[in-house]
Amino acid sequence: MTNITDRQLLKELRARINERKKYEQEVQMLTRELQDVTKKLRESEALKSHFISNISNEIVNPFTSILGLSKSILSVEKNDWKKVVSMVALIHSEAFNLDFQLRNIFVAAKIEAGEVVPNISKVNIRGIIQSIIDSFNLVARKMGIEIDFEWNIEYGFGKNFYFKTDSEKIKLILSNLLNNALKYSYKDSKVIIKVWADEEKLSMSVKDYGTGISDKNQKIIFERFKRLDTGINSINRGHGLGLSITKALLDVLGGEIEIESQKGEGSTFTINLPEAKNVVEGFSGEGNDIFFDDGDEIF
Repeated sequence: MTNITDRQLLKELRARINERKKYEQEVQMLTRELQDVTKKLRESEALKSHFISNISNEIVNPFTSILGLSKSILSVEKNDWKKVVSMVALIHSEAFNLDFQLRNIFVAAKIEAGEVVPNISKVNIRGIIQSIIDSFNLVARKMGIEIDFEWNIEYGFGKNFYFKTDSEKIKLILSNLLNNALKYSYKDSKVIIKVWADEEKLSMSVKDYGTGISDKNQKIIFERFKRLDTGINSINRGHGLGLSITKALLDVLGGEIEIESQKGEGSTFTINLPEAKNVVEGFSGEGNDIFFDDGDEIF
């Protein structure tokens, strides 16, 4: 049996104590990490539950309205066409909103599954933007909001400007930004869409004069399911996906988004998008197929 001196025994005890402290620190660190993961999972489940509750209403309510209005039209007297026109306009508004929300949901699912990739073509930027504005004009007029379009690109094929990018993703990006601007604008105000470009990138901004976004909320608005409860218009629907989808699609296209906002003074969202390097043949359409196109596949 080996004799151990007191000094050696003390050294061995110190080494074992230090080793035990190291293990305890690792356990504490792992415990904290586990607690953080558990907290995030609970928050995620709460957000998803809130999302499911919201989205159920977003789908059911427009369907209920459409069915009710359609039934009312059938009972309208033949000479009361003004009432029919008014009801048809409401049906269009509800169907437009439902189609828009469903597109966001479908794209969010594809993003979550990692199935979104660029589909590059030569895109008529002015045509696409104008079609989006036309799509939202009825909603904007209903809220008393004017949409101004400032085109600051002088070159290209006449009034048109072709840019290599993904037309469907650009449509949804700008649609979400415009929808967001209308949602948080005051009645009888305006929303301004500006477009400009240089040799390397395309830039677009959407400016509103609405409620604005606090510095605190600016840090979370691009997170999934985050929805600010400060909308002031009847269009204040949604499920907290719009801006997160916008950010995710810009990431796919190699673009970026910036926000300038002050509480009570409105917001400006600016996107910068580099032109795709892919060699492509042919051109995209004028962009007037946004919404209600049976042959239009989503990504």
